[in-house]
Amino acid sequence: MGLGGISIWQLLIVLAIVVLIFGTKRLKGLGGDVGGAIKSFKSAMNEEEKAEKADETKGLEEQSKDAQFSETAASEAKQESDKTR
Repeated sequence: MGLGGISIWQLLIVLAIVVLIFGTKRLKGLGGDVGGAIKSFKSAMNEEEKAEKADETKGLEEQSKDAQFSETAASEAKQESDKTR
């Protein structure tokens, strides 16, 4: 038994029929097209992951700036209130 009840001989017969119908040149071109599509898909996924990491880093930087601003603003407000007293 082969894959899912299909023997190796049945797979070879199907492969021979596909080669007869499409020809080896067309199958080679199809293989190249599929390989190119997979490669471009992987590169697009890597670019998206890099963009997400950059967004996360930018968000963390903005949060730290906000926190520093809040501390600075609070200390300035305290100094101004001390001056008015």
